[in-house]
Amino acid sequence: MDSKQLQASQEERDSARLTPLQLAANLPPKGACWYCDKPLDAVRRFCCKSCGEAYAEETQYDR
Repeated sequence: MDSKQLQASQEERDSARLTPLQLAANLPPKGACWYCDKPLDAVRRFCCKSCGEAYAEETQYDR
């Protein structure tokens, strides 16, 4: 692969990754944190920033 192909490949991977904010927007609220299952209201998806980031990191590796 030449450098242009490598750069294009990297850009495709970067665009395929969801940011934690985009990931949270795609999840329906379920009344509990999606990472630790701590009870929440019907609007929030994660109880804290660290749970949202940990969930995003795990889903990144699961793909």
